[in-house]
Amino acid sequence: MKYMLLIWNRPGFTEELTERERTALFGEVDEIMKELTESGELVGGQALADPSQTQTVRLAGGHPEVIDGPFMESKEQFAGYLTVDCDSPQRAAEIAARWPDVRFGGALEVRPIMDEAGTEM
Repeated sequence: MKYMLLIWNRPGFTEELTERERTALFGEVDEIMKELTESGELVGGQALADPSQTQTVRLAGGHPEVIDGPFMESKEQFAGYLTVDCDSPQRAAEIAARWPDVRFGGALEVRPIMDEAGTEM
């Protein structure tokens, strides 16, 4: 089963870290990615650009309107994602629990990916 691990973290939290802490954090991410690649569980993933680069489309006055930024009242931002293919939701949650952003106030949302038919949900 494939799972999307949605990475949420506090904007700017890496800037609060020392260079040594940042290097360690990114080293942990690299190690997890290497392990998932070697095990065949990694399907893909990407970090997202800063929210200041974002546009949001919402319905306004009956028509779609494009506005700059997400500008939601939130302490967390959607920062990236991983897609993994693993045997169980427990394994997907285990991978998410190892993600270092969690230790710095972030969160990973583990969500099953529906097949095209969507009948498994």
